[in-house]
Amino acid sequence: MPRASIFVTCIVDQLFPKVGVAMLEVLERIGWQVDFPERQTCCGQPAFNTGFRDEARTVARHFLDVFRDAEYIVVPSGSCTTMIAHHYAELFADEPEWLALSHRIEPRIWEFSKFLLEVARVEEVGAHLERVATFHDSCHGLRGLGIKDGPRRLLSHVRGLSLREMDAAEECCGFGGTFCVKFPEISGGMARTKIDSIMRSGADLVVGVDASCLLQIQGALSRAGLAIGTMHLAEVLAHR
Repeated sequence: MPRASIFVTCIVDQLFPKVGVAMLEVLERIGWQVDFPERQTCCGQPAFNTGFRDEARTVARHFLDVFRDAEYIVVPSGSCTTMIAHHYAELFADEPEWLALSHRIEPRIWEFSKFLLEVARVEEVGAHLERVATFHDSCHGLRGLGIKDGPRRLLSHVRGLSLREMDAAEECCGFGGTFCVKFPEISGGMARTKIDSIMRSGADLVVGVDASCLLQIQGALSRAGLAIGTMHLAEVLAHR
């Protein structure tokens, strides 16, 4: 039986644990043995994005140590996957040993939807959900990893699900990590633009591959009093 390790990310661990469970359920359903290293913490992205590079390196070293022997590392986040696959090389440019380890791990780190399609090579996972959904393209997933058609292909095989495109699918939701805290008015304006587009789509559910984006979007929807929900792709695919 093939084996994969899962890295659940900070936001999933603290705010959306059901996403991690859903990812586990889908991977096991398609025949993978799943390992959850209990020493895992954070990838270091929050510190990296706010300029605390020494602190980011400390966290990143721990990640590399925890996952150094993993054959595959599956992550329910385009954002965290981008951090590990693309920015660790920048963090460890002056530390040859850690740089070499980060390069060895780079090809093993996979965002969840890309793992299903490109490693497991499955599109149909036996999901069933009676909803009208629209898909939000998260910035890191789309621009950092080229994730665009893959999640839509997976969603097209979910029985009962109707997928409707929004006209601003590729526009940022305004979360941006600490951006939403430092620039709340701009962040809020971006979120309102996004929910206007969601409403025009006629969907009653927003699906994404980053829990951080869904946190921002759900907050904006709730403040607007709209009965539109959000679900991570893993939750949709786990639904039967």
